[in-house]
Amino acid sequence: MKTILHKANTRGHASFGWLNSYHTFSFGHYYNPERIHFGALRVLNDDTVKGGMGFSKHPHDNMEIVSIPLSGDLHHKDTTGRDEIIRQHDVQIMSAGSGIAHSETNANHDKEVKFLQIWVFPKEKNIEPRYQQKSFKPEDRLNQVLTVVAPDDEHAVWINQDAWFSLANLEAGVEKIYQIKRKENGVYAFIIGGQVTINGEQLDARDGLGIWETETINITANSNTEILLIDVPMKLEEA
Repeated sequence: MKTILHKANTRGHASFGWLNSYHTFSFGHYYNPERIHFGALRVLNDDTVKGGMGFSKHPHDNMEIVSIPLSGDLHHKDTTGRDEIIRQHDVQIMSAGSGIAHSETNANHDKEVKFLQIWVFPKEKNIEPRYQQKSFKPEDRLNQVLTVVAPDDEHAVWINQDAWFSLANLEAGVEKIYQIKRKENGVYAFIIGGQVTINGEQLDARDGLGIWETETINITANSNTEILLIDVPMKLEEA
């Protein structure tokens, strides 16, 4: 088993007034050659956007982009004609594929929106751009590990990669064993809130732990904890 620990206070940081963003991996002006990606996981940004502000229209291609609002509402528009509001408990995915432009703005003027922006390298390049979002009941992940992104689960949003995202809200003292989906995959655990021990490593809010070359991970909630598990291939396919 191999692991890599990223404490919350070691992340990159960018503040532009309207945006406060923490970067687990190199992004924008933050560059760390030891933190480029974790397998197919390329970006994990922890963003807070002020009321009425946001990311104006900009292009992407050949990237799977997942947004998970933690509080507040996001307004999404893109060049396929999509015009959607993404709320807490929703999960959005955009397969940029052969090329798409989009904007993501705070749908409200009187409160912040907090969300995780996550990029995953795709399995197949230049597919037709694709968008999907779904709402997930918080009670369905109470003391359970709920799959919200998957290539093979009709109840989750679909991703163009052998990758699975799962969310769990665990009460203090609850223990879970997570089975990694493929032997070629590893798991990046991101602690949204609370305190948890994973494979003997104590983690606090916004810490991240990558684990690979193992079949399972052991999770024990030391307090009421919210956790995101990102199960991704560890080797990138050559173009």
